[in-house]
Amino acid sequence: MAIRCEVSGDGANLVAALSGGLQLTDSASLREQLLKCLAEQPEALLVDLSAMWVDQPLALSIFKVVLRQAARWPGTPVLLCAPGPQTRELLSTAANHRLPLYPTVAAALAHLHDERSTMPSISEELLPVSGSTRHARDVATEACVRWDLPDLVAPASLIVTELVANVVDHADTMMTLRLSLRHRYLSIAVRDGSPQPPSPSLSGPPQAATGRGLRLVNEIAYSWGYLPSTGGKVVWAALRRP
Repeated sequence: MAIRCEVSGDGANLVAALSGGLQLTDSASLREQLLKCLAEQPEALLVDLSAMWVDQPLALSIFKVVLRQAARWPGTPVLLCAPGPQTRELLSTAANHRLPLYPTVAAALAHLHDERSTMPSISEELLPVSGSTRHARDVATEACVRWDLPDLVAPASLIVTELVANVVDHADTMMTLRLSLRHRYLSIAVRDGSPQPPSPSLSGPPQAATGRGLRLVNEIAYSWGYLPSTGGKVVWAALRRP
């Protein structure tokens, strides 16, 4: 039986309820579904395992993959909740003992309530027009000034210019620019309505009309990448805070 994933939310957190027998053949589709949840940038992602059992224990490595991505961006806590006895035993082995595991969804929510420190963010809806790059730079500057990060004004402005210009030139859809302050990083993300990977490629020549393309993002950002999202994708970059 293929694994099923039903996603619900409470306005801040997302809950991904898994059901069925987990097998290695489920890894790719489950990874994509959980990464789409992360692309929504919830305050936390809770994975409800109460209706899931494990047919092939090696398939549990999918949760490590998702947690690594969440740590890189967007910094969202991913909590595994309510496993059955067999699943709990497998998740408690030496190979999986560092996975954040909670007996119930309520217990995970209580932990978040105790540990959460709200991190500020700024979001802006942008049209796919050339003037949006200038507006994006203004938003990035405002965020850095507001959060007392003067050293990041220049690199953040360059990154948003390239990410927004890439949407204007290639995706040609509405987009959402979001800057979020994390404990160690300033996160920058642009969500658009195209599922196509970001373009141009890093190996291509610099783009005269849009600065130096994503090669510049690769040089400036601490890390960057993209995730599929519902109806499109999110391209993100992280700058290390001084």
